[in-house]
Amino acid sequence: MTKITNEQKAISTIYFSIAGSIGLALVKWLAGFFGNSYALIADAIESTTDVFSSCLVWFGIKYSCKPPDKNHPYGHGRAEPLITFIVVGFLITSATIIAYESIKNIQTPHELPKAWTLIFLAAIIIWKEISYRLVLKKSKETKSSSLKADAWHHRSDALTSVAAFIGISIALMGGKGYEVADDWAALFASGFILYNSYLIFRPALGEIMDENLYDDVEADIRKVSKKVEGIVDTEKCLIRKTGMKYHVDLHAVVDANITVKEGHALAHKLKDKLQEEIPELGHILIHIEPNE
Repeated sequence: MTKITNEQKAISTIYFSIAGSIGLALVKWLAGFFGNSYALIADAIESTTDVFSSCLVWFGIKYSCKPPDKNHPYGHGRAEPLITFIVVGFLITSATIIAYESIKNIQTPHELPKAWTLIFLAAIIIWKEISYRLVLKKSKETKSSSLKADAWHHRSDALTSVAAFIGISIALMGGKGYEVADDWAALFASGFILYNSYLIFRPALGEIMDENLYDDVEADIRKVSKKVEGIVDTEKCLIRKTGMKYHVDLHAVVDANITVKEGHALAHKLKDKLQEEIPELGHILIHIEPNE
C-alpha cells in the first residue's frame, strides 16, 4: 500500500511539474521575444528542457516502481538514478546553449529590454520557488532521487529568473551602453545551472555505487530491532537504495542457547516488525548471530 501511495504522490507531482513548465516556457518565450530580453529567452530555454526532463522523471518513476521479477529480484529501482543522470545531461546541455548564446549576444549590439518584462519575471520567480518547495517536499516523502532532481530544476529556473531580473534592471537603469547586462545575467545563470547539475548528479552516483549515505535509516533500523523480544542487539547493518526503497542486510544478535528453529522464527519476526514500522524498506535479509 505504501509503495502505491508513494508512486501516486510522485506521479501527481510530476504532472504538476510538466504542466507548470509548459505554461512558463510559453510565457517566457513570448515575453523574451517581444521584450528584447535574451536573459528571459535563456530562461525559456531552461523551462523547455524542464518539460522533457520531467517526462523522463515520470517514466523513471513508473518503471522503477515495477515489482520484482525473475530477472530483477530486487526490483527496478536502479532506473531512477539512471534517469537522474539523463536529467543532468539536459541541464548541462541547456546551460551550454545559454552560455554560448549569451557570449554571442554580448558581442552584438542590441536594444534595451522592455521594462514590463520585470513584472513577468517577478511572478515567475515566486511561482518557481513555490514549485521547488512543493516538489522537494514530495521527494523527501517518497525518497525519490529523480523527483529531487526535478525539484532542483525548479530552483535553478527560479535563480536564472532572479539573474535575468537583476540583469534587466541594471540594463534599464544604466540605459544605453548597459544592454549587455541582460546577457551577462544569462551567462551567470548558465554557470549556476552547471553547479546545480553537480549537486543533483552526486547523490544519484552514490546510489548507483551503493555508497553508505543512509545513517538516519540505519539508526531507525537499529532502534526498531531492539523493540523485538528476543533480539539482544544488532551488529552489521548494510543499506543500499534503489528507487524509493532501501534494501537491508542486518546482523541480529540473539541468545546463543536457542534452537535453529527459534532463531529462524525470530528472524522472520524482526523482518515483519521492520517492514511494519519502516515501510520504505524493501528486501530485508536477516543474519542471526549468537550472543557469546
